Amino acid sequence: MPCTTILAGKKATADGSTMIARNEDYGHAFNPKRFIVVTPDQQPKNYQSVTSKCQVDLPDNPLRYTALPEIPTNEKKMGIWGEGGINAANVAMSATETSTTNPRVLGIDPMNKAGIGEEDFVTIVLPYIHSAKEGVELLGRYLEKYGTYESNGVIFSDKDEIWYMETIGGHHWAAKRVPDDAYVVAPNWFSITDFDFQAADTMASADLEDMIKDHHLNIDGGTSYNFRHIFGSHNDSDYDYNIPRQWYIQKLFNPSDVEEPDNPDLPFAKKPEHLLTVEDFKYALSSRYQHTPYDPYSDRGSVAEQHAFRPIGFQRNQEVHIMQIRNDVPEDIAAICWLAFGPNAFNGIAPFYTNVTDTPAQYRDTQAKFNISNMYWLTHAITTIADDHPKRYNAMLEDLKQNTIAYGRHVLMTTDQAAAKLTGKKVQDCLQAANEKTAQGAYNYAMKCLGDMVETGSLQIRLNY
Repeated sequence: MPCTTILAGKKATADGSTMIARNEDYGHAFNPKRFIVVTPDQQPKNYQSVTSKCQVDLPDNPLRYTALPEIPTNEKKMGIWGEGGINAANVAMSATETSTTNPRVLGIDPMNKAGIGEEDFVTIVLPYIHSAKEGVELLGRYLEKYGTYESNGVIFSDKDEIWYMETIGGHHWAAKRVPDDAYVVAPNWFSITDFDFQAADTMASADLEDMIKDHHLNIDGGTSYNFRHIFGSHNDSDYDYNIPRQWYIQKLFNPSDVEEPDNPDLPFAKKPEHLLTVEDFKYALSSRYQHTPYDPYSDRGSVAEQHAFRPIGFQRNQEVHIMQIRNDVPEDIAAICWLAFGPNAFNGIAPFYTNVTDTPAQYRDTQAKFNISNMYWLTHAITTIADDHPKRYNAMLEDLKQNTIAYGRHVLMTTDQAAAKLTGKKVQDCLQAANEKTAQGAYNYAMKCLGDMVETGSLQIRLNY
């Protein structure tokens, strides 16, 4: 199962923004992705899932939104898979964090093969919501009406709130608001722990509490509910595939805590020991257990230790997005999608304003086969060279990461200042020009990294005399 999610409330971040982020991973190395804007006239009116053939009646008043869908050739075969975006109301959505459940739940509420799933969620929900909470409510109604064929976690955010929502069986769901001063790490298993049905920071399908009681699902007993225990999996594979990722990111953000990588009761939300930044998110979502014996590129551990746990940043990363809604700038420039394509250990992340009508060609026009002009394929070229000799190329990769994010931050700073003097369409034009500048800068840094690697590696090849 793919993906890793990190969320941080507005009092847990250095600049007071809400941030939701997710690695989109895939079943094998290549699944080319693109970054687009969907305008209201492009939004489908009569929607049908490719996977399940489920037909969903959509409202007739969609908002403009960004998305990270399949390329057109794959979309015809697989569906849209919008994955993440921000709409014109500055509401962000990321879908999905593939989750787990247990046979007790599935025996009560089996999956519905004719329902909706990750392929559909962003397309049928994001264009129609004006707050994070509205997103939970709308998707909840769809789940109850159409059902779902898989277990998933879904994230919604606006400038004030972040909600993490998890599907339960075929037709049930629950959601919990992330505390403003906390962060959440979700690694492919059921993540919500303590749940109070009467609290203002929770929502759930109407009959969920009755289902727990009627079917004796509360294995802890008593009147409190730990949803990870009640609905989640308890498989051996969780201990090498899921739990270590949550452990490692919590170790990064709370270094004074002493936990073990096989603790299945790590908390849903934690207060970080320092205010979090985009750089913290990117490092965590690119990580491979650095500074521990479990790093595949390190000499610190045994061969068994180096391959004990599923890394966070690895070959099957297709893209990483960090959706940031800022609170220290005007609304029309507040929403930023930080984006990188390909394996995260080898790429740099760049910021893009989402109040635009188009996206840069390097990120929009991804081809099905290798094309060096696409950021997706350029990252894979860098990855292919770097993986053979990670220590040889480490300094070049660190330069790529630092220079890309620093350049993007500078474009944001200067554009924020320029846009503050503009109104109407001039603001949007300004932001679109800034995105083009950011994309070109990110592409140039990636090409420089590739060139430096080729020049350095060419001097080391064995076919020499």
